[in-house]
Amino acid sequence: MPKVGMEPIRREALVKATIAEIGAQGSLDVTVSQIARRAGMSSALAHHYFGGKEQIFLAAMRRILSDFGAEARAGLLMADSDSRAAAIIRACFSPTSFTRETITAWMTFYVLAQTNTEALRLWRIYQRRLRSNLIHALRALSRDPEGVADTMVALIDGLYIRAALSDPETPERATVHALDVLAKLTVNKK
Repeated sequence: MPKVGMEPIRREALVKATIAEIGAQGSLDVTVSQIARRAGMSSALAHHYFGGKEQIFLAAMRRILSDFGAEARAGLLMADSDSRAAAIIRACFSPTSFTRETITAWMTFYVLAQTNTEALRLWRIYQRRLRSNLIHALRALSRDPEGVADTMVALIDGLYIRAALSDPETPERATVHALDVLAKLTVNKK
């Protein structure tokens, strides 16, 4: 007889194990058995809760996006109109969002989105929200908020790719780099 209330706890454990295992392997070339073992349960139970590796991975990406969203909302609550774009950028590179595990998860997410329609849909939602929030935040700072937002989105993606492929980029260095670019794009633009 299953224990009542265990499903959310086990799902959460599998999501965390997925992120950790992908980070440890450096790719999506992990098995449900490896994820389940890291979570301390059987692969049959992992399949029961999610159905397969792609569904577990999509749940992990939803968690990463949810955590990022919470981080961004918290930063925006404390920001005035001139610092809203900076708050969004800080959330992108916060120590909780910009870890080795999440960077690796993002890279595998980009790859999965090329062949999986649900991953592509999730990526498009994220991109639209990020761009929309940046445009809104940049209206007070730029005559071309759409153009600056597009540049910043590309820079954010590029900093994640650079962190995945080269020397480890610290959250602080990535934040400083992105904020420097933002300052250069918005200076004398009002």
